[in-house]
Amino acid sequence: MTLLAPLGALGRATLSLLAAIGRVALFALRALSHIVRPPYYPRELALALLNIGWLSLPVVGMTAVFTGGALALQIYSGGARFNAEAVVPQIVAIGMVRELGPVLVGLMIAARVTSSIAAEIATMKVTEQIDALVTLSTNPMKYLVAPRLLAALLVVPLLVAVGDVIGIFGGWAVATGSLGFNAAAYLKNTVDFLEPLDIISSLAKGCIFGGIAATMGCYYGMASGRGAQGVGAATKGSVEAAAILILAANFLLTGAFFSL
Repeated sequence: MTLLAPLGALGRATLSLLAAIGRVALFALRALSHIVRPPYYPRELALALLNIGWLSLPVVGMTAVFTGGALALQIYSGGARFNAEAVVPQIVAIGMVRELGPVLVGLMIAARVTSSIAAEIATMKVTEQIDALVTLSTNPMKYLVAPRLLAALLVVPLLVAVGDVIGIFGGWAVATGSLGFNAAAYLKNTVDFLEPLDIISSLAKGCIFGGIAATMGCYYGMASGRGAQGVGAATKGSVEAAAILILAANFLLTGAFFSL
């Protein structure tokens, strides 16, 4: 029995993980189905667009510009070892558009938006506001979850596009201001090197990462326990789950788009 105990614990953990994955998948499917079916709540959608999109621009912009600048410095320093300093514009562009732009925006959205959604919905559950919605014949999935998920699916790709541009600009500013690159030649090399697939993959990643971030915030908020401890646990768990799923999804999407 002692030898079988670790196997039993592993089996229980595996079954628990699979059950959790199933619950999240069913929750996401229900949320997507409510997006396309009436009734709709345009006011809630507008507020979600404002919170997820417009109010996230400052943190996305600051993250992207410093990342692009640091990337240019690192590539120039590494390329100098092989007399390949001229590749800075191309590598900054492909690094920001394919990987760093979508991933960093996704993680910033997970830190800022996922935690906010989870805390808000969990607090509503603790204070019985969700029960009040049900009493008023309002479906919480339609009123709380669907607008936030739709807003994330719409605006996070736009945030990724903005982050890509700002990140490339950050690399351009460092390269032309400190590394001696010609401004016009730098931009021409950037535009010539990028391909349509790079941009499509970046926007597709943004859409999926936004959906993951909003879904995790809503799921953990709706499943939170009672009291302040439940709100805190829901907020922490939502950010952790969103960050891990975004990184895992990035690996799978990169393989799907660029594997030979």
